[in-house]
Amino acid sequence: MELETPLVDKTLKEQGHHLVLLPDGVSEDILAKEVTDCDILLMCYTPITRKIIDSAKKLKAIVKYGVGIDAIDIPAANERGIVVVNIPEYAEETVAEGAFAMLIALAKKLPTLQKQMNNKAWVWPSQEWLGLDIAEKTLGIIGCGKIGTSMARMAGLGFRARVIGYDPSKSKEKLAQRGIEKYDNLLEMIKECDFISMHTVLNKETKHLIGAKEFSVMKKTAIIINSARGALIDEMALLDALEKKQIAGAGLDVYSLEPLNKTDHPLKKLYEMDNVMLLPHLTFYTKEAMERLEIETLERIAEVMENRPVTIKSKDPRLQNQT
Repeated sequence: MELETPLVDKTLKEQGHHLVLLPDGVSEDILAKEVTDCDILLMCYTPITRKIIDSAKKLKAIVKYGVGIDAIDIPAANERGIVVVNIPEYAEETVAEGAFAMLIALAKKLPTLQKQMNNKAWVWPSQEWLGLDIAEKTLGIIGCGKIGTSMARMAGLGFRARVIGYDPSKSKEKLAQRGIEKYDNLLEMIKECDFISMHTVLNKETKHLIGAKEFSVMKKTAIIINSARGALIDEMALLDALEKKQIAGAGLDVYSLEPLNKTDHPLKKLYEMDNVMLLPHLTFYTKEAMERLEIETLERIAEVMENRPVTIKSKDPRLQNQT
């Protein structure tokens, strides 16, 4: 389903705009027909193809109320003079909190303890329930942008962890200011880590950044967290590493193929693993983050409708290079 935006819907209707709501999974043909005379196309997950864009004769802008823009044919839009804009900053701290929540839960074995409490009413201390401190452990952050540096602050200043990071685009001095010790070699960094958290963008260079080679050098006690993009990790290699107990656990909020399911998904075995925490791509989804998202979405819509310059906060060159 599409992300619900009640404030956006209510405000646009009150302003006298004609709002057409279409379900997620709407066919390309139906969407192409519906956008024929629309001025602004709001989307979250539905692919916006060249066919859809070419059929929208009056379209001024495509507003992604969220971050990822891979589902939009941006060159096709730009050829028509249609601006594409997203809302990239509404949940940066929120996602870091979600990633850190998964880290704490797995380190303390909270999911399995809760399961035991539900099934057997009580748990007595034994080796299988022995958790880990975060203090004085080493957290490796892959991708040290705003979300990654928020994660670093929580772990370092908040929990006294040593924080190290891999991000070729950031200088050693810049990361040091954020409490992160920079590593230039990813494998060397991974060897040091008790916990690893993914926060980099997904592109050709970062797809499957973590694969079989990387899992082979991780500590057997290591826990990996991914709240960024599923394809940053070779997920079949992750599944293999978990089955072989090469690593201690994984917390996942994102997957290459979404939604996850228990019947025919390539990763369905993850549901059976007690050392894995699975979330449904919702670390961004809090009351405060959604309020920020809707307010910014309305700001971008107002700019378009009033023929003002559209604010583009994303650093993604596909959006920055629009003319």
